[in-house]
Amino acid sequence: MMNSTQVSYFILGAYFDTRPFKYLFFIIVLCLYVLIVGSNVLLIVVICVNRSLHEPMYMFLCSLFVNELFGSSGLFPFLLVQILSDVHTISVTFCFTQIYCLHSYLTIEFYNLTAMSYDRYVSICHPLQYHQLMTAKITVYLIATLWVFSFLGICVTTSLSFSLQLCSNFINKVYCNNYSIVKLACSDTTVNNIYGLVASALLTFITVVLIIYTYLKILKECYSGSKQTRQKAIITCTPHLTSLLNYTFGVCFEVVQSRLNIDHVPNMMRIFLSLYFLTCQPLFNPVMYGLNLSKIRQIWKRTFSIKRR
Repeated sequence: MMNSTQVSYFILGAYFDTRPFKYLFFIIVLCLYVLIVGSNVLLIVVICVNRSLHEPMYMFLCSLFVNELFGSSGLFPFLLVQILSDVHTISVTFCFTQIYCLHSYLTIEFYNLTAMSYDRYVSICHPLQYHQLMTAKITVYLIATLWVFSFLGICVTTSLSFSLQLCSNFINKVYCNNYSIVKLACSDTTVNNIYGLVASALLTFITVVLIIYTYLKILKECYSGSKQTRQKAIITCTPHLTSLLNYTFGVCFEVVQSRLNIDHVPNMMRIFLSLYFLTCQPLFNPVMYGLNLSKIRQIWKRTFSIKRR
């Protein structure tokens, strides 16, 4: 029986032999990572340097883009090394660091999208009180709270998993996640399971209830409001709803392939399903928000028109 502190490394068993194509895969993944970093950093800079974008909605967007960088950086550099490597192992320290980063990213993303739905609700349903209800101070407090709360919650999760006694060091994935570690345990995992269920239930309950409530209110306001109100709702809510649905589907893919027996599914497809919410969301959000929000489009137009002169 092994304790996780005595195990020196974990074996990642979901990788397959990519020897003939590993440099091609490396270039594709590297391009994806560069694209993610470039697009998210670009929009963060645009929001930070333009005072007209120093509004709650764009501050939440900035937080979202920073989280995309945080989550993708917990995966892609490691993934690039593993693609070129012939032995797919990961040290215990780095494995738990990766678990902490990726699970924090997941939690922050949900809470951030929930806070954005509340911001849209106040903007559309209470436009006259918007600047009193969503001041810069309140927005900063909300962003700080969701980040700190997520970091503390995941700190407990990783601490509980680190103390488990393990029967094996084989993880059937291309990266570390908490559920894979718990499945390796020989010791009692009751505390881990209870904490995981409660934390997941709270995360799901808080986010789903708040999002449903805010969008029901927005729909009611659109139904009884003016054409201008409906246009505002469509313009500002469409990117948020699309991002939320995309992320939810990605997380559902990860849950299904982690907890259910899908051995009949090709290995390449299982890897894609497990990586979907970590790759598509960071790529999807900058494109969706950059193209759909008029203020950002106007700033891009002004910037490029100045450069052409």
